[in-house]
Amino acid sequence: MQIVLQQIINALSLGSIYALLALGYSMVYGIIKLINFAHGDIYMLGAFCAYYVISLWHFNFITALLTAMIVSALAGVVIEYFAYRPLRKSPRIAVLITAIGVSFLLENGMSYLVGSNARSFPQVMEQVNYNIGGIVISNIQILILATALILMVLLQVIIKKTKMGRAMRAVSVDPDAAELVGVNVNHTISFTFVLGSALAGAGGILIGMYYNQIDPLMGMTPGIKAFVAAVLGGIGSVPGASLGGFLIGILETFFQSIGLSAYKDAVVYFVLIVILLFLPAGIFGKNTKEKV
Repeated sequence: MQIVLQQIINALSLGSIYALLALGYSMVYGIIKLINFAHGDIYMLGAFCAYYVISLWHFNFITALLTAMIVSALAGVVIEYFAYRPLRKSPRIAVLITAIGVSFLLENGMSYLVGSNARSFPQVMEQVNYNIGGIVISNIQILILATALILMVLLQVIIKKTKMGRAMRAVSVDPDAAELVGVNVNHTISFTFVLGSALAGAGGILIGMYYNQIDPLMGMTPGIKAFVAAVLGGIGSVPGASLGGFLIGILETFFQSIGLSAYKDAVVYFVLIVILLFLPAGIFGKNTKEKV
């Protein structure tokens, strides 16, 4: 039982990071029906931003977190404005190819600027381990989980209680009708990218603290896993994306704990195939019919 509880603690820490990433995928898809495959690389930018402000200017955790979120949010808005907005009325395949192109641009651009070698993430705080009934939990794990949960709650408050949140919900249902009643659709979509990219930036600094290592290609695999988490929970659903992230974290940690670390990525892709075959709408998603 102690081993199971220990693995659950580890899974929740990792799953909370996947949940933050999945939320960005889910919100953007819910608003403009776009799978933003560059989202994982925004998360990479957040990690490198935190790396430099901590290494060079010795920022504390809160300041580094806010800086990474702001830089990532700005990057998300720039990408939306220059890459996605001109193609909004284009076929979806054109926008999808553009998203993949932006992803490669960010990865190779960062590799050119800082080098392709992995580097150790600077220590934001001294790690302290707590032994509670034979279960070991570190202050880093507590901080990661608490930060992710606070950001998820704040996101729900923004979506449910603010004017911009109501605009986001209106645009997700019917952009044309929302525009007729005075909603600025462009501003709403940009704000959605701000929120999603800021959460990705937060995930970047948290994953750096979790694994103590970052590199320019670090966003590729976690980005795909977060996409799987969003599909699992029901893409377009904020609670579903959060749940999907935690479930993927639990699944990955379980396979690591039984000595199958080499297959932890493959099993996530297998889960995606199963979902698309048997539960394409996800756990919280709704099946909708489209006229052809």
